[in-house]
Amino acid sequence: MKTLTALSIAAIIGFTANLAHARDLGPDEALRLRDAGTIVSFEKLNATALEKHPGSTITDTELEEQYGKYIYQIEMRDPQGLEWDLELDAVTGQVLKDHQDT
Repeated sequence: MKTLTALSIAAIIGFTANLAHARDLGPDEALRLRDAGTIVSFEKLNATALEKHPGSTITDTELEEQYGKYIYQIEMRDPQGLEWDLELDAVTGQVLKDHQDT
């Protein structure tokens, strides 16, 4: 029982620590970063995502700071109705993740 309790506490601490390393950026801060040239324009980031999945529709976007990096998250639906999750480095525009949402 002590082992199970210790594992549960460790899992909670790990989950909480991960939350502390990612924060959503509000619209004002995102625009400030874009205007300062710190991150790529949202139009360019969206275009990069649409190049990966032509004909898709962007359904949601979000800018986060994770471990000191700016990550642009995009949710998309392709013409076949499949949903995709992409993560782009908002500073360079590089695609970091591209996977089908299940």
